[in-house]
Amino acid sequence: MAHALPSYLDANDLGPWGIYLKQIDRVTPYLGHLAKWVETLKRPKRSLIVDVPVELDDGTVAHFEGYRVQHNLSRGPGKGGVRFHQDVTLSEVMALSAWMSIKNAAVNVPYGGAKGGIRIDPRKYSQNELEKVARRYTSEIGLIIGPTKDIPAPDVNTNERVMAWMMDTYSMNVGSTATGVVTGKPIELGGSLGRREATGRGVFTVGVEAAKLVGLEIEGARVAVQGLGNVGGTAAKLFADAGARIVAVQDHTGSIYRKAGLDVDALLEHVRTSGGVAGFKKADATSAKEFWACDCDILIPAALEGQLTADNAPLVKARMVIEGANGPTTPAADDILNDKGVLVLPDVIANAGGVTVSYFEWVQDFSSFFWTEEEINQRLVKIMKDAFSAVWHVAQQHKVSLRTATFIVACSRILQARELRGLYP
Repeated sequence: MAHALPSYLDANDLGPWGIYLKQIDRVTPYLGHLAKWVETLKRPKRSLIVDVPVELDDGTVAHFEGYRVQHNLSRGPGKGGVRFHQDVTLSEVMALSAWMSIKNAAVNVPYGGAKGGIRIDPRKYSQNELEKVARRYTSEIGLIIGPTKDIPAPDVNTNERVMAWMMDTYSMNVGSTATGVVTGKPIELGGSLGRREATGRGVFTVGVEAAKLVGLEIEGARVAVQGLGNVGGTAAKLFADAGARIVAVQDHTGSIYRKAGLDVDALLEHVRTSGGVAGFKKADATSAKEFWACDCDILIPAALEGQLTADNAPLVKARMVIEGANGPTTPAADDILNDKGVLVLPDVIANAGGVTVSYFEWVQDFSSFFWTEEEINQRLVKIMKDAFSAVWHVAQQHKVSLRTATFIVACSRILQARELRGLYP
């Protein structure tokens, strides 16, 4: 389908934004009268590109390109992470912000979608330099963020420490402490218990629910995980604790395999001390191709987008793919997996645990009343189960993939809000 594209994108190379547009095309026939508003979903509401100049430790001045995109705010303030990565592009941040719109609506939290990023390789800079980058970036995007406008959170290569810097910078600029401007903060600064593990816990929760529906026993199930960071690491541990065997893991340093199952606790400690899975002595090194083709029941891509492609999707032997990362499966790979009978639990529902507990954190910050970790986990699991149940029902009703079903649920909610609000002026 031909799209009216913004002039700043290359029609011949749309990048991740092109993947998102294809997903919207697939859902449009199921939107009924709301399809009148579907063009709303194909244009970000607001895109901000900023220059981030900082003085480095050696006295030189470096400039980094930063972005903050607000895709849709019909259902509430923007919500989405900030990533530090050398390959960040505007197209990528646009797509990620749009997927946040879908994700927030899918679990029915009162947010729109937003995302941010800085083109920087954080491994090449000191903590002092990264702090300067985070603070200057926050000042530059301060015009459009705020507790009732747009609430950033951690993403790839950012963490609680970065959120603390961002919160402090915004607070200094507005003249009062604004804990609700970001989520994923340290507990001591208004962060929420359970937030760090929330995305991985959500991946585990929907995986267990789906496994029940397709007759897959979690105990003894073989699991392969790409990316052993916050999301993949938590999910791997929860699956292992439930009796599954983590047989293969891949990250930016390499791929490892052990048929009998990996010692997840020992592996996580190895990753913490060495920076990656490579060199883990209680497993065999394997190739990237062999990782995707390994004998497993559940595959969890929890690294970056665009990892499952038309090239490696035919190799997948898993019965189920649970997307821990944002956009890890291309549309071509989606079709291949569907033809193979592989059940794909899409990112826009599977990894929504993080934004759900971010919502809890935001609510707690506004009320200055904090919940126990048990309460948070119980509420998270209930929301994830209810959201997945609704998506599963729609998938069965329309005989579509879980991804299209999630988009039907989410886009309907977004466009209903758009229709009810009308156009101003």
